[in-house]
Amino acid sequence: MKYEDTWDLDSIFPGGTKSKELQTKLKTIKEEIDSYQKLLNDWDFATDPSVKTFKAILQKQETIGKGLGQSATFVQMWHDAFMDDEHANVVMGQVMDLYSEMQKLSNTFTKKLVAISDDDWQNLLADETLKEISFALNERRDQGKRLLSEEEEKLISDLNKDGLTAWSRLYDTIVSIMTIPFTDKEGKTTELSVGQAMNLMYTDPDPEVRKQLFENWETAWAKYAPIFADNINHLVGYRLTLQKAHKREGYLEEPLEYNRMTKKTLDAMWSAVANHKQPFIDFLNQKANLFGMEKLGWQDVDAPVALGNVKPTRFTYDEACEFVINHFASFGPKLSDFAKHALRNRWVEAEDRPNKRPGGYCTELPEFKESRIFMTFTGSPNDTSTLAHELGHAFHSHVMNDLPDLNQEYAMNVAETASTFAETIIGNATVANAKSEAEKIQLLSAKLENATAMFLNIHARFLFENAFYEERSKGIVSEKRLNELMIEAQKEAYCDSLSGYHPHFWCSKLHFFIDDVPFYNFPYTFGYLFSLGIYAEYLKNPEGFEDKYIALLRDTGSMKVEDLAEKHLGVDLTKQEFWAAGIQLMAKDAEEFIRLTNGAGRK
Repeated sequence: MKYEDTWDLDSIFPGGTKSKELQTKLKTIKEEIDSYQKLLNDWDFATDPSVKTFKAILQKQETIGKGLGQSATFVQMWHDAFMDDEHANVVMGQVMDLYSEMQKLSNTFTKKLVAISDDDWQNLLADETLKEISFALNERRDQGKRLLSEEEEKLISDLNKDGLTAWSRLYDTIVSIMTIPFTDKEGKTTELSVGQAMNLMYTDPDPEVRKQLFENWETAWAKYAPIFADNINHLVGYRLTLQKAHKREGYLEEPLEYNRMTKKTLDAMWSAVANHKQPFIDFLNQKANLFGMEKLGWQDVDAPVALGNVKPTRFTYDEACEFVINHFASFGPKLSDFAKHALRNRWVEAEDRPNKRPGGYCTELPEFKESRIFMTFTGSPNDTSTLAHELGHAFHSHVMNDLPDLNQEYAMNVAETASTFAETIIGNATVANAKSEAEKIQLLSAKLENATAMFLNIHARFLFENAFYEERSKGIVSEKRLNELMIEAQKEAYCDSLSGYHPHFWCSKLHFFIDDVPFYNFPYTFGYLFSLGIYAEYLKNPEGFEDKYIALLRDTGSMKVEDLAEKHLGVDLTKQEFWAAGIQLMAKDAEEFIRLTNGAGRK
């Protein structure tokens, strides 16, 4: 292989989770935290208002944050690539203990910021260095105004280790021991990991394979559903309790604040999606017709389309890497060169093998100023798009590496912008390079599967989570009721266009169990549509656009999204028109798919 499909983990900490170097690192971080604690405890702005001391505190925070980030990322990477390594959870516990200590000190620091008078605060931010990071500092000070007493916040940090974080990690542990049986045409039964089963279930061209896997998939999740129901109830219950203690105005305030956006923007986006779904429902209905079905089942929504003798387009990993690099070059040399560097230097774990967790993500190694990508590559066009998607995330971080650390902390919704923009480049390239009409149909289908995920699947996730939070605020929600809420959300989001639904989707989708960010759904759709708006601007004036695009990305850590859109695109995100325009770009693909396939389905 020209591009290796496994991570080079030894370049981070040799020896895996039992690495001596990792233990030495954790010991050093503990010493840094102790030093930071003394520095912070001795600091009183009233008696020491010097900028120098304040900067020293920020520098110490940065050093510790990078060390913790480097260590946590490594352990998580190892765990996800080798889920049978039980020691990973032990070491992650060590890291979480250090995070907890730092969180307590972070709250102390924030409380001290709040105690500074407004006049003194403005004088402090007049310093040129601090002025550059004033958005992040003001944001932190404002958020600190809702904190409880220092002792109460310390107790919350301690409890989080065996509360919010523990419930999230319990989910990972359960999934790591789950297997899904699959019997092939020769009658041989294999126990697949959750990740392997999911990939095969959604991408295999044989409807019987998909049907068998989906039935076994549902059975497996149903078996563990009582545990997952306890898990999600307590995770969300814990979060609601914290939100109430911090006087949050509803459960959406926290994720909206985290994503630096307003409820008005969120409502405008979902209203536009709800009002413009028909082309994508028509696409699903046409796909069902091509498959000889009355309606698609849940497991058929992302199935590949193959007409005539044209087999579904497949890529080797090397071919996918070259395809991404070459077509990134059509946008700009900086994006292409970056992707080539990442792939050649083994930043990507893509091997299809047992004992890997499902899904894909991009994560950061802050001390290296590098990213790492996790996925399972099976050869489908969707996998190639996933590779581009995650490289887009990595590029976003890369172009911000020279900024102050606080200005690099962008929210999830704008993070999804860079990833989706990269994915759009590859999606359009695959369609444009189709060698025949039949292949173009295949590739349009793959591209539209992403749109249906953003407008239908993720909308279902949001509708479910919204309904679940409403009911959970009144008490425990049973497994049966969770299934009902899930089906109701799926039927609404998909306009009841499917023949069957996935009642246990709520426990099979890890996003519902992530502890640090509630409502890990709508930012995907935001990023997708925001990126389409940027892409439309690129198509109008492609000359020199890469530099304009990078300028936008570099501002994502220091502006609210409404201000970011106004500055770089001249648009109002609180109006449906912007979001509808992005949806219409994809609706054209749906119309083209239907035009090309009319008459090709059931007779």
